[in-house]
Amino acid sequence: MTIRANSFPEETQWSEGERRAMNLFWPLLLRALPPDVIFIADPEGSIMGLGNSVGPQFIGKGTTEMRLVGALREILAGGHLGYEEVQGVLKDVLPLKFEDGKSTGVSESLLSAFLIGQRMNRETDRELKAYCLAFDDELGPAPVADVNSLTHYGEPYDGNTRFFRSTLFVAAVRSCYGESSLLHGVEWMPPKGGVTEEQMLNFMGANTNLSLHQAKKLIEDEEVGFAYLSQREARPSLYSLIGLREHIKKRPPLATTEKVQQFIRAKGKESIVTGFYHEGYEEPLLMLMKRRGVYSGLVVKGEEGALSMTTRLRSASTSKGFPVNYCSGFRSVGTETACKEDGVSHQSFRLEVNAMDYGFEPTDTPRTDRSVSKNIELGLAALHGQKGPAYDRIVLNAGIVDHLLGCDGAEDVTIALDRAREAIDSGKALKKLLNYIKVSHKLK
Repeated sequence: MTIRANSFPEETQWSEGERRAMNLFWPLLLRALPPDVIFIADPEGSIMGLGNSVGPQFIGKGTTEMRLVGALREILAGGHLGYEEVQGVLKDVLPLKFEDGKSTGVSESLLSAFLIGQRMNRETDRELKAYCLAFDDELGPAPVADVNSLTHYGEPYDGNTRFFRSTLFVAAVRSCYGESSLLHGVEWMPPKGGVTEEQMLNFMGANTNLSLHQAKKLIEDEEVGFAYLSQREARPSLYSLIGLREHIKKRPPLATTEKVQQFIRAKGKESIVTGFYHEGYEEPLLMLMKRRGVYSGLVVKGEEGALSMTTRLRSASTSKGFPVNYCSGFRSVGTETACKEDGVSHQSFRLEVNAMDYGFEPTDTPRTDRSVSKNIELGLAALHGQKGPAYDRIVLNAGIVDHLLGCDGAEDVTIALDRAREAIDSGKALKKLLNYIKVSHKLK
């Protein structure tokens, strides 16, 4: 409400009812609320009209909180921060608790306002870069896998609540023809709290406590060829925010930037694929991928904002914005017609994938409705060669992504789809997934 009062367009500022309610209850709230919350509500003592001195005089406790308060004053006024300012605050306050159980002592109210406020002000590119890169060196240099190709899959960390989530099974398929994949996420994340890859792997008995170096070994293992990393192991500082994120409900900037990570590097070409839902975030996501220096990048408006494309028919009552199966991306090339960024030439593309154009029959997406076992049942049945909607989605998402990323052997999209089918029908993809479960427990 503070940001709305300070910087939102007049038509979205406080309503007459909100104004009356605050005039009535603010004197009582001043006596009951702690100083940090009063500061958040009226940082300059100018919104409520009662000459409040708490907000203007508030500085926080200790140097870490003082830095946070200084940054928050700018945010609450509708302003933006520089790259170094954002990273400075994040590195000061995270992790929220250390290994010995001690806390950084920063007010969770202030940190919550910092995270929510930047999202409300719509993050700038430099702010998103700061969130994205802040903890790249937390565990030292990223291990480098000896593979020709590595695709980083950035699914939304809060999972799927309605539809089949195919990426784990797609990774098993792609590994059959030399396209390595690194998946990453958490077991559970607000606000959706949906089905995640970590939940599925846990259910199937895989080890989800892998270190970066153990995941590297799985990627390099010719009998496996893909890996999953939990944020718990890869970025402990960011993982420490899950409890706070559950309380604030609203997605913070990290919900965007945590999808564009490179926990492991490759000697060969690297690509990043992420999903998005809200129009306007596709370009910032691609900007972050280019900042990562990858060979190619792709954002997909999949179902539920995930990155799984569907074979269902486009609804006649499609809401405004990009349709499901909209894709936007880039490939690094050496042509004069490409766009240069950071000294690298990129060839951009945008398209809406119509599965019928590639020979798929239109089918409704399988429902899973928060059921981990149902999602696994659908995926395993498909890898056993059972034809149907789940099988088609795995083939579609493997073949089309290979083609759009410019993977070797996928220049012809028909061939790309056929080799995905062959990986399943031959039983190779199922074997890769079963190998993953077994080998993940043997790593040291």
